[in-house]
Amino acid sequence: MKAWEATVRKTQAVAKKRANTIFGTYAAAPNVEEEMIEDYEEEEHPSGEVYQAERFLPNGDYYTGYWADNFPHGTGKYWWTDGCMYVGEWFRGKTMGKGTFSWPSGAMYEGNFKSGFMDGEGTYSSSNGDTYRGSWMMNFKHGRGTKEYANGDCYEGEWCRGLQEGQGKYQWKNGNYYVGEWKNGIICGKGKLCWTNGNVYEGNWEDGLPKGNGTFKWPDGSLYIGNWSKDPKDQNGTYYPAGSTLLDGNLEWDPQEVYNVDLKDCKVCPSEKVSILPSNKKLAMWRSTKASDSSTRPRRMSVDGRIDAGIDKEFARIPTPDAAAGRHSSAGTSDSNGMDESFAGLQIEDVSTRGSPIRIPKVVKKQGETISKGHKNYELMLNLQLGIRHSVGKPGPPPSLDLKPSAFDPKEKYWTRFPPEGSKNTPPHPSCEFRWKDYCPKVFRTLRLLFKVDPADYMLSICGNDALRELCSPGKSGSFFYLTNDDRYMIKTMKKAEVKVLLRMLNAYYNHVRAFENTLVIKYFGLHCVRLNGPAQKKVRFIIMGNLFCTDYTIHRRYDLKGSTFGRITDKPESEIDANTTLKDLDLDFIFRLQKNWFQEFRRQVDRDCEFLEQERIMDYSLLVGLHFREATNSCDHTPPGCVTPTDNGGAEESLPRLSRADMDQLLLDPAGWASIRLGVNMPAKVERTERKNDGEIQLVGEPTGEYYDVIIFFSIIDILQDYDISKKLEHAYKSIQYDPTSISAVDPKQYSRRFRDYIFKVFAEDI
Repeated sequence: MKAWEATVRKTQAVAKKRANTIFGTYAAAPNVEEEMIEDYEEEEHPSGEVYQAERFLPNGDYYTGYWADNFPHGTGKYWWTDGCMYVGEWFRGKTMGKGTFSWPSGAMYEGNFKSGFMDGEGTYSSSNGDTYRGSWMMNFKHGRGTKEYANGDCYEGEWCRGLQEGQGKYQWKNGNYYVGEWKNGIICGKGKLCWTNGNVYEGNWEDGLPKGNGTFKWPDGSLYIGNWSKDPKDQNGTYYPAGSTLLDGNLEWDPQEVYNVDLKDCKVCPSEKVSILPSNKKLAMWRSTKASDSSTRPRRMSVDGRIDAGIDKEFARIPTPDAAAGRHSSAGTSDSNGMDESFAGLQIEDVSTRGSPIRIPKVVKKQGETISKGHKNYELMLNLQLGIRHSVGKPGPPPSLDLKPSAFDPKEKYWTRFPPEGSKNTPPHPSCEFRWKDYCPKVFRTLRLLFKVDPADYMLSICGNDALRELCSPGKSGSFFYLTNDDRYMIKTMKKAEVKVLLRMLNAYYNHVRAFENTLVIKYFGLHCVRLNGPAQKKVRFIIMGNLFCTDYTIHRRYDLKGSTFGRITDKPESEIDANTTLKDLDLDFIFRLQKNWFQEFRRQVDRDCEFLEQERIMDYSLLVGLHFREATNSCDHTPPGCVTPTDNGGAEESLPRLSRADMDQLLLDPAGWASIRLGVNMPAKVERTERKNDGEIQLVGEPTGEYYDVIIFFSIIDILQDYDISKKLEHAYKSIQYDPTSISAVDPKQYSRRFRDYIFKVFAEDI
């Protein structure tokens, strides 16, 4: 600590005297220390040369070790002004390889790093005395590991994103131990708890307590078998004294004793919260004042690959170093974590051979037109909301995940009449009379349970006081889309043929999403029909599904990817492309790079989902991808809940509170934030720019450029209701005469699945 304090005083004094000289101006006469630093600054090295040097950085940070092209590269030690320190291996400004990261609190991590993250095998010792040894992934305990707690408890087993999940053993200091399944850091599933006095419970658990079928045994051979629950009303079972047979059971023992006495001291220690992670620490920029030729100054990027600064009123372009330097020198402030935002991890890269700078579409108002009174579909919206409230709100038996085959019968549908004056089962309403149909209501009710959708929240989103929004134009299929005001659900009108396809495959769909929790296939919550009274007896069928882009992150770019080339380019001029424009295959100029474990899970799940769709004779589906660039603006445009998204109002944007970059990164430190990350949702990742060759041939995937950006990525497989029917076969035959058969969407499901996977596994790759 004394050495650190001396270094901080020294570097801060130097930084204060030469605060302006880092950008080329000179104010104070240098002392001996400053002259020494100026000598380092003026020293030139050939590109790529690795050399050893000591740097007192402008914001007070200190680095000593090896450098290459103004990056820490090799082995070195970096001290931040807040007391954090890293000693170990570097690769072009990123902690990479073996190293040790220590916190001023006394906590320490020693092990492997990758791209700035604790990743691989490592040991973390917290300031409170807890120690974890095992596998890590992107700062999370992930894989097998052992954690020894300061109070004497110990857990050994599997981890997932920082929490116990899978099989594991937890042993308390007093000798009691549990062996079995865990979920989200809680005892859940099948397992056995053994007490030091010889008592044993073996059976099902939920939320850390016995729940469901289980057996409690005493050392003398007596036992209790039955259904367990914390609520005495749900308990039932039989007690068998020692030496008795199963026919001699009686009810002389109350299992509530286990909850009140035996489990009283069997509490699992909570996970500790880390104040800041190594990947959140930014490196101060070192730059020679000799590099003053503005014509050759390269683009600025962060050390960890993030894009720097600024969206203008039309399109965001990365600013010139001159402009950025001036802005930073006049407006830089330090955040609560001790990081100086004015020098927050700047990377210099030669982009003379690169394409045009990345451009983030301007932020526009929410999609769609609010359906208010007077809108042509106002009454249809009222009918839809009345029907949903009736379907979801009516009482019924608790749904079971084990459904009978009859629940999936296409004939399992129910009509309800809604007269304006109301009826025994329906309320009065201001709309015209209509009839409402529910398709397979038990199945969709169970699907909502499976997808953890709360019925009250579901009704409030769709049927609350807020109106729905209608997207401005129908999709290619002619279907119209509606969004709930909170963006959680999307409602799509359907053709009769699509309804038939969904009902035909409903059983297989249910079994698939139940078997694979991380399935990328779109989630369906309800299938309904409204029949309007009148001469035409018009029927409107629609499906309710989840909205992938319901998030607090601004989606800067969205893509619809199929793996075909015919018609797969956006026909809008570049000036009209905004954040809500869905781009296509030939518009894509990125490769999406996922961390190794996520990429392996992604490949497995895409294979499973495509096999399911292939078996159901489905084609023409696509992967919908959304990207949030983590540093698209200085203030970061991750809008907190409750804030209105800025609108494009003649170039003037409202001044709204924003989360800082550090605050946004801090969200990932909270275990609740970890739980929100899953395959295809809220996933931290990288994208690498690509460029297509101009050789006259259509190139589906461009060549990687080595230019990276940090993103939050979302993706899901959508449009899964297109059967390869006679119309699609005719379309394939007709277009094959005019175009390359491999370039069109309408192909046999087996061929479509193979082509789709081949393409997706080229545009998604493992982060290296």
